[in-house]
Amino acid sequence: MILVIDVGTTGLRAAVVGSDGDDLDVEYRPFAPDSPFPGMVEFDAAALSDTVIDAATSLLRRSGDPTVDGVGIATQRASTIVWERSTGTPLGPGIGWQDLRTIGECLVAKAEHGLALAPNQSATKIQWLLANAVAGRDPAELCVGTVDSWVAWTLSQGGVHPTDHTNAAVTGLYDLDGNNWDHAACEVLGIDPTLLPMITDTSGIFGEASALPGSPPLAALVGDQQGSLVGQGCVEPGMAKVTFGTGGMLDLCTGTAKPAAAERSPHGTFPIVAWSRRGEVTYGVEAIMLSAGTNVEWLADDLELIDSPADSHEAASEVETSDGVVYVPALLGLGTPQWDYGARGTMLGLTRGSNRCHVVRAVLEGIAQRGADLVDNAEIDTGLTIRSLRVDGGMSQNPTFVQALANAIGRPVEVSPTIDATTLGAGFLAGVATGMWRDLPEAVSAWSPAATVEPTGSFDRERWAEALRRTEEWIPELSALDF
Repeated sequence: MILVIDVGTTGLRAAVVGSDGDDLDVEYRPFAPDSPFPGMVEFDAAALSDTVIDAATSLLRRSGDPTVDGVGIATQRASTIVWERSTGTPLGPGIGWQDLRTIGECLVAKAEHGLALAPNQSATKIQWLLANAVAGRDPAELCVGTVDSWVAWTLSQGGVHPTDHTNAAVTGLYDLDGNNWDHAACEVLGIDPTLLPMITDTSGIFGEASALPGSPPLAALVGDQQGSLVGQGCVEPGMAKVTFGTGGMLDLCTGTAKPAAAERSPHGTFPIVAWSRRGEVTYGVEAIMLSAGTNVEWLADDLELIDSPADSHEAASEVETSDGVVYVPALLGLGTPQWDYGARGTMLGLTRGSNRCHVVRAVLEGIAQRGADLVDNAEIDTGLTIRSLRVDGGMSQNPTFVQALANAIGRPVEVSPTIDATTLGAGFLAGVATGMWRDLPEAVSAWSPAATVEPTGSFDRERWAEALRRTEEWIPELSALDF
């Protein structure tokens, strides 16, 4: 059995994954970040480590067998912590990946040094913490890391300070050519590379979880989206998944050929490391929708058109079409391919006959259309064809939405048997490292969708493109930002 520690943005869970590839037992703990001021997202790293240990030990105690064969760690990416090397005490707040306090630093890095960084990467968060939380401290006394590094440090009781290629590659400090830290970028930002963790394989034994019974081997580290990619069995080039949660993340496996560049591609996708094993790196691309489930929460919490997000399926089912109503889900701007932070949510085609059910259906269909945008642009940037799309996340449980997605992309949608496939992915990666499976294809061979939804219609994608155009540059000063 494999123990998985899966740390998300608002909560974490410990889970036991068995050789049949199923979650056998789960222990969940809420752990939401704080927002002391608009645009700032922080968390208590010490409390996080305590919660990880509590969830893991509670789960193992309840299982009756406190020992496992290995530990896999999956985490939110880019959230950043600095701590004292000798004591393991966090210094300053943990800064969440959504935190926007370093927008200015990103703009300066690009204008003065040609360094393309985004505020949701770790690079300028590390720069801020070094300047504001530990100014004047000897770098030899400090460790810096993302959440995966911090959890591994916690479980090993300070024995290891690692990260893996999937997490390192989204920090903004990763050298894609050398598959290691980019010392030139570190120099621009004033970051001593000795502060940074050792980069290890995603799947491979790199230490011992001495804080747990039996000190099982630490056998996998993976970013949450790449964990979901593996957890849905997308381990061959051309296989892709989208996680539809608060936002939407499409990840497409491209294989072992190294991307031509580390920057954003012409159609708005980003190269990623999908996973690494025995020194071989498998790559992918990622396309991003800034708001997905957020729009359904808006229908319930703010417009009060439905009682809860789960009611959106029933409301939308009361009408056969949106009756010409079109909604563009741009509450936080548009990601792939436009990357327009000043775009805003737009509803078009309203008439006196439009009712709440038309509006609810239009919102679900608009999110589906944005999902099709991610698919289209990932295919253009890579030259690969996505023959079917696998989906997880909360919205994957909404039949109206999944059918709309199949219609929008014009190909089958396979629904994950578990809402959050990230946990399974970390379990597969750790299981391969410990010998439970020979390789990833064998590990994922038993994966089977909960449902396969075929297209039953189509959307007018040219009309959708016009709707998108009308949302753009609504707030020009935000639209001018380019990271």
